[in-house]
Amino acid sequence: MVAWHVNLITRILSDPRMLPFADAASDDLPLARLMRLALFQVSVGMALTLLAGTLNRIMIVELHVPTWLVGIMLALPLLFAPFRALLGHRSDHYRSILGWKRVPYIWFGTLLQFGGLAIMPFALLVLSGTGRGPIIYGQIGAALAFLLVGAGLHTTQTAGLALATDIAPKETRPRVVALLYVMLLLGMVGASVIFGWLLSDYTHLRLVQVIQGAAFLTFVFNVIALWRQEPRDPDRAREPVATPAFWDVWQRFTAPQSTRRLLWTIGLGTAAFSMQDVLLEPYGGEILGMPVGATSLLTAFWALGALLAFGLAARRLRVGADPLRVAAGGLLTGLLAFAAVVLADPLGSPTLFKFGALLIGFGGGLFSVGTLLAAMALERTDNGLALGAWGAVQATAAGLAIAAGGALCDLIGSYAEQGLLGPALVSKVSGYMFVYHVELGLLFAALIAIGPLVRSTTGPKLVAERLGLADMPG
Repeated sequence: MVAWHVNLITRILSDPRMLPFADAASDDLPLARLMRLALFQVSVGMALTLLAGTLNRIMIVELHVPTWLVGIMLALPLLFAPFRALLGHRSDHYRSILGWKRVPYIWFGTLLQFGGLAIMPFALLVLSGTGRGPIIYGQIGAALAFLLVGAGLHTTQTAGLALATDIAPKETRPRVVALLYVMLLLGMVGASVIFGWLLSDYTHLRLVQVIQGAAFLTFVFNVIALWRQEPRDPDRAREPVATPAFWDVWQRFTAPQSTRRLLWTIGLGTAAFSMQDVLLEPYGGEILGMPVGATSLLTAFWALGALLAFGLAARRLRVGADPLRVAAGGLLTGLLAFAAVVLADPLGSPTLFKFGALLIGFGGGLFSVGTLLAAMALERTDNGLALGAWGAVQATAAGLAIAAGGALCDLIGSYAEQGLLGPALVSKVSGYMFVYHVELGLLFAALIAIGPLVRSTTGPKLVAERLGLADMPG
């Protein structure tokens, strides 16, 4: 009976109608092995949900940590994101005595991720003043925990995606990485639902159990994902390594004005969608009175919106849509999303707020996909450099925006509650509203930046006609 059920599930998952990008499987990389490899993306999605979706609300509302400090803590993992191109480059040319080049990076990334999650709950309790010891120890411990998780997840994801492209046949590589991206979003949705359920009756002990459970699952998932995936090649240690100077390649890449404008667009748009990352759940809990379980589900709404955007972009790009127009559509959706979030408080509508979270994920997904494909079109001979530039600008903008969002919310909220901004704004919601309006301004700035690129008929559109979203490299 068990074998029959396993066979039925395998047949269902093998049906392309049931699982998007199931055609990514091949004789060299069957679907079962590919889905096992995708577990590292599930662990990354779980960590991202915990950091940006669940802990920020708990730290601010339940543990009473200042919002500016929470913003800095959540921005710390992003400090390593700009180095992803360097990590990928190092893993490309790593000389392992055992004959591996990707596995050591995935393994050590897993250890960093596990270690950060293991010490995180105790550091947070000391940081909030509810544990034993000076608060400064909690601040140092929490900063170390967030740094370890950030370094671990970025290392694991970079090396894992590179391993996927190594072992997949050339003709299916883009679809393999697209499937891994879908698994990341599904991991975020699943983790959000489970965390919300486990923390519906919040206690400090339950927080410790949930985070350490996530650490254990991260270790288990990643070990299963990398087990017997990369073939050993001892001769690799004797291969010479010759690479061009990075600075020379970078200067050539950024020489065209259109490239610099696209990078500015990516930075402005990413900052616009990311500044709310530290505020969305606290806003739902502190202003709209939503419980921990309900606010934890906001990440699921966001990820669901991103998945819907993924599907819509795939349909549009397959018929030759301009990826820059797709990105611009994401920016316009963002305007509606933040308008819904802003109106949720005066209307007292958690439902409108959840709809706004869904639209933020949808708009951000369209913007990310469109700008990624546009970045691919900039450098036809070296996609790695273009994707590295896209990732570095996106991560840097997101980190700065998250930190600035928390600081501005605290600063403006403090001024408002003291009456320094006038009697009409004496409310703790004023800080949140200020940040959301800044994000609306950044969306308009990104639309201004992308305008001349959308009017152009060269470059990216030709690539979009050739590439469906399944051909997206990461």
